[in-house]
Amino acid sequence: MGVSRLCAVLASCSKLRVIFLNLKNEGTKMRFKLLFAGLLTGLIAFAPMAATAEETETLRIILTGDHYVLPAKKGRGGFAKLATVVKQERAGAEHSIFVHSGDAYSPSLMSGILKGAQIVDMLNAVGLDFMVLGNHEWDFGEEILRERIWESNFPVLASNAVDADGLPIDGTVRTAMVNVGTFRVGIMGLVTTNTAVISNAVTDKFLPIVATAKALAKELKGQGANLIVALTHIDVLEDQELINSGVVDVLLSGHDHYSISWDDGRSVWMEAGEDSEKVAVMDVKMTYYEKRGKKRFKWEADMRMVDTLNVSEDTAITAKVKEYEKLLGKELDIEIGTTSTELDSRKKTVRGGEAAIGNLIADAMREGVDADIGFANGGGIRANKIYSPGTTLTRRDILTELPFGNVVVKLGLSGAQIWEALENGVSQFENGAGRFPQVSGMSFVWNPKAKAGERIVSAKIGGQSLDKGRSYTMATNNYAAGGGDGYKVFKKGKVLIDASGATLLASMVMDYIKANGTVSSKVEGRIVAQ
Repeated sequence: MGVSRLCAVLASCSKLRVIFLNLKNEGTKMRFKLLFAGLLTGLIAFAPMAATAEETETLRIILTGDHYVLPAKKGRGGFAKLATVVKQERAGAEHSIFVHSGDAYSPSLMSGILKGAQIVDMLNAVGLDFMVLGNHEWDFGEEILRERIWESNFPVLASNAVDADGLPIDGTVRTAMVNVGTFRVGIMGLVTTNTAVISNAVTDKFLPIVATAKALAKELKGQGANLIVALTHIDVLEDQELINSGVVDVLLSGHDHYSISWDDGRSVWMEAGEDSEKVAVMDVKMTYYEKRGKKRFKWEADMRMVDTLNVSEDTAITAKVKEYEKLLGKELDIEIGTTSTELDSRKKTVRGGEAAIGNLIADAMREGVDADIGFANGGGIRANKIYSPGTTLTRRDILTELPFGNVVVKLGLSGAQIWEALENGVSQFENGAGRFPQVSGMSFVWNPKAKAGERIVSAKIGGQSLDKGRSYTMATNNYAAGGGDGYKVFKKGKVLIDASGATLLASMVMDYIKANGTVSSKVEGRIVAQ
């Protein structure tokens, strides 16, 4: 009961009013005024206790995402440290959930062989509560995706992903509801619509993010949700659009590998980087209170990042990691050759210009299927490291660089189609897009300042100017050949070697290095920015 309401009640009390008005002695009136004031003060002081007491509960959300590798890297991250953080954070909260914002099954060295089964095993062991699918969950195809979903001991969300019949992907859930005392928290899971372009989703479709979120938020509120949470694997622009829509209260995101803690007073947003090097923790305090006689709801969030550098490893999970590494170690650590030149596979290198390691991979592809051109998308080169001259290369190195399990196909394309492919390849270089091309058997000059679609200045194949009316053969990976990374033009080409009869890309590169013994790939003017 508020003060103004209490005063109104007292003022309307007829007996008190009559007694006050009928008193004729001024001293008596004054004494009654003091008595009335004291009574009023006492009632006001007691009012919060007499009214419905506030009811409060706190939900602790523990967030990871984009976690591909099992062991720690340079003292941070890995599943054993993640397990310790989860246990510690759960112990400090009455209500908690541990969630994953997508990209788990791939890419990694181990996933190139086990296709993400080891990650699901780890997430089951650590005790994940909810996961949203990320684009890399489709890297090994739709059949493997569904196998991994059914192996999971936790709900997998994919609210805006549907199969060819428009139904939820087999094994996934559209929404979830978490009870926190008497409060209800509704959760949806959203994956970037760009998954259709950047992964191996063939028949699965992806619905618009904000429109889907609006419909699901209404649905969840109809089921009594006080708070709407979106667990997402979408890019930062899609994140911002979703936040600006006002549809969700809490956004837990992945995909960009950023560390984000953001609060605009209306919504909050967290993202946890990659490989659990830092783990995001959010405490959401929810409160019921009374105002003007009505029960109302409010909430606030406290956000922090847990750096895992000095976190101890969980012994049980460490043992599981060692079992997996031992399982693969013998095969992966076999030496295959040496590089006499520096090879740089850092993201900014392979997605922004000619790279020696890109030349090596494209050369191996071209020679492997006897094509005019070798063509690799820079985003498929993943280890993000530098090999100094004289480094002995192993199977592990190559499978780390090429973790997706792609095979090398051969296409027949016109010069005009190849030109179109080059334009696509450099169309988003300023965004560090994975479509940037690494080539063999050809060279090209481009203008990064020109408008996208008009950046290729000239191109040569086999030392001769590209002839748009002539046919050429191209070696590329099945991902790009299927239209991945925007290479839709490749789907118009004539298939000379299809995926069913193709060789694993990583194996082709390893065979190439082994046959040469020592490789000396270098930047030599295949790609020139004007």
